[in-house]
Amino acid sequence: MKQHEITSPIPLLDQQGNLTQPGWARKLYPQYDRSRIKVSPMRRKEWDYYLVTDGQAALALTIADNGYMGLDSISLLDFKAGWQVTKSPMRAMPLGRTALPATSAKGVSVSSGRGYGLMFANDGRRRILTAHMDNFRDGQPLDAQITLTDEPPESMVICTPFEQPGHFYFNQKINCLRASGAVSLGDRVWPFRPETAFAVLDWGRGVWPYHESWYWASASGLLDGAGFGFNLGYGFGDTRAATENVLFYQGRAHKLGHVIFHIPLCRGRRDYLSPWTLESDDKRLMLTFQPVMDRAALTDVKLLKSDQHQVFGRFSGQVVLDAGTVLELRDFFGFAERVENKW
Repeated sequence: MKQHEITSPIPLLDQQGNLTQPGWARKLYPQYDRSRIKVSPMRRKEWDYYLVTDGQAALALTIADNGYMGLDSISLLDFKAGWQVTKSPMRAMPLGRTALPATSAKGVSVSSGRGYGLMFANDGRRRILTAHMDNFRDGQPLDAQITLTDEPPESMVICTPFEQPGHFYFNQKINCLRASGAVSLGDRVWPFRPETAFAVLDWGRGVWPYHESWYWASASGLLDGAGFGFNLGYGFGDTRAATENVLFYQGRAHKLGHVIFHIPLCRGRRDYLSPWTLESDDKRLMLTFQPVMDRAALTDVKLLKSDQHQVFGRFSGQVVLDAGTVLELRDFFGFAERVENKW
C-alpha cells in the first residue's frame, strides 16, 4: 500500500475540527491545538502512558483525561515471581482540567488524588517519571523515579480519522528510550539500568467513537548490540492513508503495511496465553509471540466498559528493513494487547 508521509510542520486540525492530512510522520510535525476541536469536551481523549521494562520487571504509568472521566494508573509486574498489580483511581469530569501538554516534546503532566501522585517532567533533554501510591500491594507503599534519555531521532506519529466528522486519533509512540532508576514496594527494590532497561511512550490525543476495539504490540531493546524496536497496531480508525506499523533500527523508522494479530482460540474464546502469530501483508514481518503474563483488567458498568488484555512475552521471527536487510529476532521481550472499550 502507498502511505502518505507528513514531512513538514502542519496544523493537525482544520477550522471544522477535522484532520488536515491523514497520514504518518517520523517526527511530531502535526501541531495539536485543543481549541480547534469542535465536539463536546466530554468526548475528548488525552493521555500520556509510559512503560519501562528490562524483561525481568515492568512499570507502567498513565495520566489520562478522557473528558467525563480521568484515569491515573500504576502497574508493577514481576515476571520472575509471576505476579502483577494494577491500581487505577478515577477522577470525575476533568473535562481537560488535567491540562496535559499539547506536545510531547516538552512539558509537565501531573495528577494526584487521595494517597497517590504521578508526575512526568520533560525538559526537552530527559524525562523524569515520578510515582507514589500509599497502599499499592499488601498495605505497602510504592515509590518510583525513572529517568528516560537517549530519545531516538525518529518515532511513529499517526493522524487517523474516524467515520464521524470531528473524530480523530493523533498519536506518537517513542520506542527505545533508555531507562534508569528504581521502583520500590515496601522494602523491595527493582532497579532499572540503562544497559538493559528500555521504555516506550504512548502519547495520545483525539476524539474517539463510543465503542472501539484495538490491537497493539510494542518492544524495545538491543538486537546484536544495536537499538531495535517496533510498534504494531490497528483498530484505531481509518488506516487507508497510513498504518502505525513501524520498525525502529539504530534510531531510524522503517515503515510497514498492514499487520494482523492471530490470537489462538480455545473452545471459541481467545486463548491469550497460548502462542500468537503476527504478520504483515507485505511479508516484511513474520513473528511468533510466546506469552509469559497476561495483565488482564475488566471494568463493565453497563454504559462504560474496558476489557483489556496486555500480554507480555517474547517475540521470535524475521523482520525486513526498508533496504531489504533481514533481521532475526529470538526471544525479544515486549507485549501485545487486545482492548475493547466502550468509553
